[in-house]
Amino acid sequence: MNTLSIFLQAPQQQGGMSMLIMLVVIFIIMWIFMIRPQQKKQKELQKFQNTIAVGTEIITQGGILGTVKGIDEANNCLKIEIASGVCIKVARNSVYPLGQAPTYQK
Repeated sequence: MNTLSIFLQAPQQQGGMSMLIMLVVIFIIMWIFMIRPQQKKQKELQKFQNTIAVGTEIITQGGILGTVKGIDEANNCLKIEIASGVCIKVARNSVYPLGQAPTYQK
């Protein structure tokens, strides 16, 4: 019990500098494990969306599976066949590679 009271009474010498170092370390860890992988994933998705070709199988942001049948560069849209003879027009930035669509939790 005496040891505990001695530690509680001891003055803190490294207050401000250690706190600053701790904040920098926490930010670096967050950047390595959270921000950097998300930026890499976003770049890969952007590259995929810019290089979509006719015949590519995709999934839309709304969950519709289809195959690209045409590309409208002027309007930045894709013509997607979702069933035999049924085509829809969607924005290019709302499609993902098949199997890589984002998942949402309820």
